[in-house]
Amino acid sequence: MLKNFNSTSVTTGSIATATSLAALKLILNNKPIDQVTIQTPNNTLNILIDNCEKLDSNKAKAISHKFPYNDPDVTVNLDIISTVELVDFKDQKVIIKGGEGVGIVTKKGLQIEINQPAINPVPKKMIKNNLKYLIPKNKTAIVTISIPQGREIAKKTMNPKLGIINGISILGTTGIARAMSSQAYKSSIVKQIDVAIASNIHNPIFVPGNIGEQLAIKLFNVDKSQIIQTGNYIGFMFKEAKKKGYNNFTLFGHIGKLIKVAGGIFNTKHAIADGRKEIMITHAALCGASTNIIKKLYNSKTTEEMLEILNNNNLKLDVCNNIANSIIQTCKSRFDLKLNVILVDIKGNLLNNNFYPI
Repeated sequence: MLKNFNSTSVTTGSIATATSLAALKLILNNKPIDQVTIQTPNNTLNILIDNCEKLDSNKAKAISHKFPYNDPDVTVNLDIISTVELVDFKDQKVIIKGGEGVGIVTKKGLQIEINQPAINPVPKKMIKNNLKYLIPKNKTAIVTISIPQGREIAKKTMNPKLGIINGISILGTTGIARAMSSQAYKSSIVKQIDVAIASNIHNPIFVPGNIGEQLAIKLFNVDKSQIIQTGNYIGFMFKEAKKKGYNNFTLFGHIGKLIKVAGGIFNTKHAIADGRKEIMITHAALCGASTNIIKKLYNSKTTEEMLEILNNNNLKLDVCNNIANSIIQTCKSRFDLKLNVILVDIKGNLLNNNFYPI
């Protein structure tokens, strides 16, 4: 069934396939091309081509881009360029290369070998399957995928963390980009665990985000490769870590984020659940806080303000140790994990002392 997507809601892999096919057709037919039909694993798609030009008798390039859709996707509106060259070869073949702006894999644990362009297996297969029947006998098509803004955009992705340098990845499993930003994000962050395992990291440090990563490196002089960012999906990442063989690791970060885990909140996005104040008050009460202190905590607006109240009443260390223990017990009962929990304030000061050194 043909679906006319007009390049909307399709993956970078589908765009790369379309531009590759358009460039090859221009070489063969020498006619202007403004759209092509490609076959993906699940659909037949009609995709618009922004520009297509012949470079010489056996070489052409085509450009298209991913149209905006209902998802905060950094690859939207990026030009994706395929340059195709037909060369003499005894067998009909498609060779796929990465050009400017397509990342290079430098770490194990991904679907792609080290030093190869970050073009995932499904997009590679799509390009080959859509081109192979058109290639003349005794010719090979050399396809080079380029993304001019790829280097800059890659800084906004997980690629640097995964050891993919100098550009973005060409992705896709079905050919169609679904508006599921949370699922796409989960798929990207979980790859950090695969890379850590492949790099023989036995003592990973899980942190919520960039600030936690920077503080961990500063405080403990650890290698960046040891650090795995969870984002808001702490529970999801713990579950995946357990599934992949990690049973014991460190959870490090600001108490305002990690305190939620003590209350059984494993998606720490504010819009999903909060409970920071209630959890802090509970642990303060367990540590002997008076009714007056409880009222002050209840009327506070931030976690930092609550820490100041506890500190002024000589309760901060006891409460933070209690919260760390609660996180450990909650994760043990939920995921059967043995955690080392380290809590810090906004300035990076250690708040609990019941942890073992990293």
